[in-house]
Amino acid sequence: MRMPGLLLMFFFAVRASGAEILPADRPIEKAVDHYVNALLKQDKIKPSPLTDDATLVRRLTLDLVGRIPTAGETEAYCSSTDPKKRFQLVDRLMESPGFIRHQVAMFDAMMVPSTSTKGTGNLREYLSKALGENRPWSQIFKELVTPDENDANQKGSGEFLRSRVVDLDRLTNEVSVAFFGVNVSCAQCHDHPLVNDWKQDHFFGMKAFFSRTIDNGGFLAEKEFGQLKFTPNKGTEKLAKPLFLSGKEITLANFREPTGDDTKKEKERLEKAKADKKPAAPPSVSARAKLVEVALQEPNGGFFSRAIVNRLWHRFMGHGLVNPLDQMHSENPPSHPELLEWLARDTASHNYDVKRLIRGIVLSDAYARSSKAPGDTPIPAQYFATARLKPLTPYQMATALKIATVDPASFGKVSGTELDAKLEGLDAAVRGFAANIAMPGDDFQIGVNEALLFSNSSKVFSEFLLDGPGTLLGRAKESTDAVQAIDLLVRSTLCRPATPEEKQLLGQYLTKRSDRPAEACRQIVWALITSSEFRFNH
Repeated sequence: MRMPGLLLMFFFAVRASGAEILPADRPIEKAVDHYVNALLKQDKIKPSPLTDDATLVRRLTLDLVGRIPTAGETEAYCSSTDPKKRFQLVDRLMESPGFIRHQVAMFDAMMVPSTSTKGTGNLREYLSKALGENRPWSQIFKELVTPDENDANQKGSGEFLRSRVVDLDRLTNEVSVAFFGVNVSCAQCHDHPLVNDWKQDHFFGMKAFFSRTIDNGGFLAEKEFGQLKFTPNKGTEKLAKPLFLSGKEITLANFREPTGDDTKKEKERLEKAKADKKPAAPPSVSARAKLVEVALQEPNGGFFSRAIVNRLWHRFMGHGLVNPLDQMHSENPPSHPELLEWLARDTASHNYDVKRLIRGIVLSDAYARSSKAPGDTPIPAQYFATARLKPLTPYQMATALKIATVDPASFGKVSGTELDAKLEGLDAAVRGFAANIAMPGDDFQIGVNEALLFSNSSKVFSEFLLDGPGTLLGRAKESTDAVQAIDLLVRSTLCRPATPEEKQLLGQYLTKRSDRPAEACRQIVWALITSSEFRFNH
């Protein structure tokens, strides 16, 4: 079987550019800026300057812990003159409990796309433990694809396969998408009509790794024997041999049709496990284990390493090095092939440390640029010359609403673990509201349901617009200075000082409604939390 064009494409793209891969000892953020700036210089594109402190602390807090910063956190960061304050902020956020909670939410969404069946509590339980321990991504991959349901440390890991095992076609494609950045579904009925890399052999070759996997009494099991056959759209029925996306064919000793005696023993083995309400013993040779083995043996992690690099890059930069994320093939080359190659090599050589990769990306200047283009003409997203607007996820949005509309004084001067405890309570309080908001995609637009929710629903009023003790409105209406009240409202919701224009316009609004200050403040807060500035991470 020939090597698909993707691997050759990376090999030749890097060398055709005349550039060499940077040494392995460079910090991730330095490598990122080197390659991003090199393309900007080559194509004579002027990037946006670095963003202001208030925007950066909001961006980092949303991206790393899934919430907006408190007014006190913003003020502390903006007033600091420590040249290392950005490094300190990133490290503090990444060591807080909120970092794990947010990563669990994001990885859970990645593992269970909107087209999949919901109900992933068990998987979230596994992800919480695995990410909390900073397990290597390669280990998480292995535990999700070959879960040991007798191991308490892997509790919930089997949910990823179990929720899909009734549909092996879906399972095959979603494993390929999630872990390798390749959507092979178009090669199911025929060779891919537009991408020469993917043949029917690839789809059914990947499916062969899962064809013996079954649900056995609520536990995952893998049959000892069995083959997979398919009929090409042109030709006669053929055997589907286990075949990885790189073109590497795997030979399995037990990949054959069972004899009558084999079938009898297999039935006894599975029925006994079902009666005992325990997972069945694994086969002598697991096809899924071979998939994990071959995927991790590729040079520099191959598809596996590039896929996680590309997904995390997309999450924090708003656009993938390869876009769409499930289209890694020779017809869709990366915008920065050398950068993807360097990051893939670095990630594989550092034991797939996801936390380390995240830290490097968010410490780069490319991440910290302003979202305002330097000129009148928008710069194509693939240059990463300007920060991308990223719509808030349901939990980001719900938690941001809660933090924005409580009395900022309720946080006092607390910091560290005490602040984390307060914020954790808020996070738990808004999980129900988050269910009303859709998970955004790359083509995000405000949906009708969300528009109606914020326009007409009593939930928004009762959750965020009350003016009793401990609320933002309760604090604002007590102010006798309109300018101070406006600045309080803007700082609490948008995480920045009010502009002179905002002070003037909103001051006029408050003056006209001086007979009903609480309602006037409520309308201002509603306008702020429904604004595009609040809705996006910018």
